[in-house]
Amino acid sequence: PSTLLRRLGSYSRRNRLYQAFQALGQVVRTLFLLRYISDAGLRRQITACTNIVEDYNRFVDWLFFGKQGVITDNDPVEQEKRLKYLDLVANAVILQNTVDISLAVQALSAEGIRIDRAALKTLSPYLTRHLKRYGDYVVDFKQIPLPLEDAISLPVQLDEM
Repeated sequence: PSTLLRRLGSYSRRNRLYQAFQALGQVVRTLFLLRYISDAGLRRQITACTNIVEDYNRFVDWLFFGKQGVITDNDPVEQEKRLKYLDLVANAVILQNTVDISLAVQALSAEGIRIDRAALKTLSPYLTRHLKRYGDYVVDFKQIPLPLEDAISLPVQLDEM
């Protein structure tokens, strides 16, 4: 393995091993593209996954509003801290959105409205319309929330899977 990695690490285009792996990579890429072109289900699945990632990135960009989302500090430790804090805030907002959605679903169910599993799949926790990015926030650290499973039970029929 070390000899192989050393040869590949040289990045010499004349290296036969490099050329063989490059050709193999092109074959794999071509096979995937042919499958992608011919398989509508695969295209739908890739598009759906890409849309989820893009929605998350738009959500995080919306949350990271200071300095137009640019990290101006050149210190790698500070950069990593800012990204981790952004992840923490994003996860906290996603959790709160999930709780709010779950409570709304629970209230609708209590009113007698049938909850469809397919409709629940279309909901996203990346909501921002109800958030205030600026302002004062009061956090009560003495109030410990119940675990989500105990606090909210979703009224979804298990046989609808």
